[in-house]
Amino acid sequence: MTHILITGGSGFIGRHFCQQACQLGWQITVLSRNAKAAAKRLPEAVKVIESLENIPPQQQIHAVLNLAGQPLADGRWTQARKQVFYSSRIGTTEQLYHFFSARQQKPEVLISGSAIGFYGAGNADNQPVDESANSRDNFSHQLCSSWEQSAAKFEQLGTRVVCLRTGIVLGEEGALAKMLPAFKLALGGPMGDGKQWMPWIHIADMVALILHCIDRRNLSGAVNATAPNPVTNREFSVLLGQALSRPAIFTMPAPIVKLLFGEMGEELLLQGQKVVPRKLQDSGYKFQYAHLQHALAELV
Repeated sequence: MTHILITGGSGFIGRHFCQQACQLGWQITVLSRNAKAAAKRLPEAVKVIESLENIPPQQQIHAVLNLAGQPLADGRWTQARKQVFYSSRIGTTEQLYHFFSARQQKPEVLISGSAIGFYGAGNADNQPVDESANSRDNFSHQLCSSWEQSAAKFEQLGTRVVCLRTGIVLGEEGALAKMLPAFKLALGGPMGDGKQWMPWIHIADMVALILHCIDRRNLSGAVNATAPNPVTNREFSVLLGQALSRPAIFTMPAPIVKLLFGEMGEELLLQGQKVVPRKLQDSGYKFQYAHLQHALAELV
């Protein structure tokens, strides 16, 4: 039986993954700061712990799924919040590394979070961006780069490492849930000029590609966790409006976005590159939801 250790397991992606892994008969241990709260969101079969020391020395861990990280889009980026972003990602990854360094048994694979923010600043660049692309420096790139570097230390333990550069995950939580109220009231629409790319992925594909990365032993390094057909912010707005049978004509000008959200709004809402999942497709992964119209029809 496969035993997987998960950080961030009670979050949006983690919760869906735990449900699928339970159906596969896997043994699951979730590391959480609040075990009682996490257990309420997870299947009964999942064991929730608050410290890595709760894992017996003889317990074999086949895989680690590292999803822990304070959400980036919940408000303005103050210096204090930026420090929390780092500590919740790099700090947790370093903790995992030191724990397994001291254990005789090492995990076979680490699937560690990252984001398309690794590629940095960009706006309306129509060239496809795959895993070999260069990055442009900004805070998002610095954070993701540091996160990936901390995960890469596991290679010294003989562990295969995959860093998932995740796009906007669509489901009943996350970005889509925040957009729906305005769009249902016909108050939604593009941000800025709407030309910024929005690489996205359906939650079902997000879970399936994690399983795919665990299973494919020749897959390692950075992997873009995005659907193969990214859209611009304007196209996203139109398609979401159509899925809800509502107009999507209320544009939020860029200066207003910057005023309300500061650096976070400029990097996450007004910029975006055309990220594509070359390595996933080359490895044989088949997307369930390759087109946004199909994904939105299923979700809303």
